[in-house]
This record gives sequence, structure tokens and C-alpha cells, in this order.
Amino acid sequence: MTQENLTWSRVAPAEFILLGITDRWDLRITLFLIFLPIYLVSLLGNVGMVLLISMDTRLHTPMYFFLANLSLLDACYSSAIGPKMLVDLLLPHATIPYAACALQMFVFAGLADAECCLLAAMAYDRYVAIGNPLLYTTVMSRRLCLALLGASGLGGAVSAFVHTTFTFRLSFCRSHEVNSFFCDIPPLLAIACNDISLNELLLFAICGFIQMATVLVIAISYGFIAWAVIHMRSAEGRQRAASTCGSHLTAVAMLYGTLIFMYLRPSSSYTLDTDKMASVFYTLVIPALNPLIYSLRNKEVKDALRRTFSHLSCPWQDTNKRFGKAS
Repeated sequence: MTQENLTWSRVAPAEFILLGITDRWDLRITLFLIFLPIYLVSLLGNVGMVLLISMDTRLHTPMYFFLANLSLLDACYSSAIGPKMLVDLLLPHATIPYAACALQMFVFAGLADAECCLLAAMAYDRYVAIGNPLLYTTVMSRRLCLALLGASGLGGAVSAFVHTTFTFRLSFCRSHEVNSFFCDIPPLLAIACNDISLNELLLFAICGFIQMATVLVIAISYGFIAWAVIHMRSAEGRQRAASTCGSHLTAVAMLYGTLIFMYLRPSSSYTLDTDKMASVFYTLVIPALNPLIYSLRNKEVKDALRRTFSHLSCPWQDTNKRFGKAS
């Protein structure tokens, strides 16, 4: 390597060029018109779920505490990617500053890993609720719920710090064009001119550990849940357990299936053009689907929505009730 190239390899680029999903202008307009409502549904649905749970005291239980935080994570990590992607679809050239690229990777990776841990905590919560209903409020205390939430956030932050630090220690002298619509790990490793074997090892080790450990917790929890459901005498209890667990299992299957497809593969099998659509799925589509999955399949959430809309549309009814009680 010449002295000029050596000097260039040590200097961080001022910005990266994001190649986006496609370079065809007609397709970009079409994708913008498709992705904009998806992002708005994701944002409004998840923020709405957080507000609904916080406003309705009947939903102030550990299950809905975790669901509110899951919705908050979905709103945040889709917002870390969605707005810029939508703007870039309307621009002839999309760029992102070096520091902003690192920040985007850190926020997104941290929130995605935290969501995996949170889904495992939700599986354990469902096991306690179904397997030990009489001890549910005692076991799932406020302290334990906050500890599980804190551990999820800490795990995501540590994972994101390691991946971001080791990715951005690399030199990007080969190219500054990132074949993606956001700063994800595989596209950046593809343009690095250093040895990336350590990065691949960390990707497999950390992501593999988080995903396999959380999948193991979920699998064990649902094994005990299945045993408890089999021994239930009440058909109504079985139906309720299937309703709440079905929503969670659907969310788990969608997220983990996509993440395993994206990250737990050797770099030789990456096809970035194909992986872009998978990235769109877990950055925009899954966060938009989660509120629908949990609201449409959950009777308590639907009842809370009815009460909220009834109160908003007929606020004087509560006033009449209070005056009636007073009289």
C-alpha cells in the first residue's frame, strides 16, 4: 500500500453515500407512497398503545407494562430508520455524516437487541400468569418488572456499543457507498478494507448469544405454558391463554425469523439487494404489525379501546354519572 493510500485509510470519511433500495426514480416514488403510511401506522399504533395502557388503569398489570415498553421500543427503532429513509427516497443522492451513521447503528442495534430480551421477559411473564395465577402479582412484582426491563436495556446497549465500536474502527478506503438505506452492520463490513474476521466473530457470538438465549427462555416458558394449558379444566381459560400467547408467539416468530436470516449467516452468503427487503420488513413492517397483532387478538385491549373512544366521544356521560352519584 502506498503512503497516500495508507494515510487515506486512516482518515474517517466525512460522510457515507446511501445507495438506498433502488436507483429507479419511478420505483422510489412508489415505495415512498407505500412506506409512508406504513411508518405512520407504526408510529401512531405504537404511541397509541403506550397512551392507552397508561390511561386505562385496568391495564396496569405486568403483562401490559411489558407491552407498553415493547410498543415504545418499536416506535423508537422504526423512527431511527424510517424518516430518513422516506426523505432519501425523494432525493437524487442520499448521504449520511460519519458520526450520524455510527449513532444510527448504535440506536438501532441497541433497541433491536433490547426488544429480543423484552420478548423473553414477556414469555416468562405469561408463564407465571398461566402456570401460577394465584402468585402472579407476588412473583411479577414491580421491582422484578423494572429489573427485567433494565436488564433488557443494558443488554441492548452493551451489544450495540461493541458492534458500533468494532465496526467504526475499520477503514473504509475501498468505498464510501453503503449498499443499503441505513447504516447496518453487514453493508458497512462489505466496504471495509481491513480484516473483518473479528467483526464477524463478534456478530455471531453476541447476536447468536442474545438470540439463542432469549429463544431458549421463550421455548422453556412456552413448554411450561403448554403443560399448564393441557391440565386446565376450563375451556374459557384455555381460550384466553391461547389468545394472549398467540399474539406474543406471532411477534416472536416475525422478529426472530428475520433477524436470524439477516445476521446469523457467513458474509459469503450475503446478497445485499435481497437483504434490503428483509431490512425493510423488520425496520418498518414488524413495528407496524405489532400493535395490530396485540390489539386485534386481545379482548382486554379491545375493551380498553372501546372505553377510551366512548369516553372521548361522550365525555358528558362521566359527568352525569358523578352528579348522579352525588345526588
